Amino acid sequence: MAQGTSRRVRYAVVGAGNLTQVAILPAFQHAEENSELVAIVSSDQEKRTALQEKYGVEHVGGYEDFEQLLRDSKADAVYIVLPNTMHRSFTERAARVGVHVLCEKPMATSVEDCEAMIRATNENDVKLMVAYRLHFEEANLRAIELVRSGRLGDPLVFTGTLTQQTRQGDIRTRVDVGGGALLDEGPYPINAARYLFRDEPREVFAFTGGGRDGRFHGVDASAFALMRFPNGRVAQFAISHEAAAVSAYRLVGTEGDLLVKHGFGYGTDIQHELTVGGETETRTFKNSDQFAPELVYFSQCILEDRDPEPNGVEGLADVRVIVALQESARTGKPVKLAPFEKPKRPTLDQLITRPPVEPPEPVNAPAPAEG
Repeated sequence: MAQGTSRRVRYAVVGAGNLTQVAILPAFQHAEENSELVAIVSSDQEKRTALQEKYGVEHVGGYEDFEQLLRDSKADAVYIVLPNTMHRSFTERAARVGVHVLCEKPMATSVEDCEAMIRATNENDVKLMVAYRLHFEEANLRAIELVRSGRLGDPLVFTGTLTQQTRQGDIRTRVDVGGGALLDEGPYPINAARYLFRDEPREVFAFTGGGRDGRFHGVDASAFALMRFPNGRVAQFAISHEAAAVSAYRLVGTEGDLLVKHGFGYGTDIQHELTVGGETETRTFKNSDQFAPELVYFSQCILEDRDPEPNGVEGLADVRVIVALQESARTGKPVKLAPFEKPKRPTLDQLITRPPVEPPEPVNAPAPAEG
């Protein structure tokens, strides 16, 4: 592989759905300092042809050509943007040929799959990073710093809402590919509560349901969850694939509260409303490219031989909570979680800012949300 021979890490992007086309592929223009797109893997011939021409990529192919494509393109890393049930197999396949892995969240659909992905990358001496874009985004990193500064006092209550009207036929509506609200949207409020409290939940409870209009096939269309953290802290969130679009969270402490509007999204400004002592300050963080920073950071880790902060353990930390919430919804009972060690947390040191991209018109990849 080309690792160590160039200042640019060579990437193969695996999967050419909507996110890949409107956000990830365009992001390479803002990551060219150390990252280069060299291959695209897709099962759709029309997508391959169009994207090859658009991005001037020499190497394109289907999933069956994966390993050979990595060899032919001399890829150092893959960015896996596939249905959730495919994350483990393609991580293991990449690791076996010595290629580093950047994988979209959720990391996988089970704790066992997450552990297998960590094992495979460790055994083959390649790096594994889970694509938590908000670990590099300013509004969310500033929220972390506000908590750490003590301006909110002791943080006690987290409340998150992430909802959208999902398009008929989208993979998020299908159980066979790991769809459903908890797996798709759950990582955002779960991860935010964990990095704001800088701790891990010890007990969870969830209601799931919905899907009354026929769009959903064996998955949770909506979920409401509670997470109990140590030191009397509680997080609650509502997520849905059948409600009007909302993306926000609020953290309330003993001395003040912080409301973050559009806090989980991309392609839009994000706003802080900080209230302390009855006085409210508002700050707007302008729309930025949230995907190029992931590439820049992961490439830095590869070139400098550093373990990324949102590594496989970070992905596992969220999936174990999701699995427990699924069990709670199934049984109607709270589920306790064992203590979990997570030594690394995101900090403002990870801030990387790039200008926004203009999303291109996707090929055979409609947006997941209606409207």
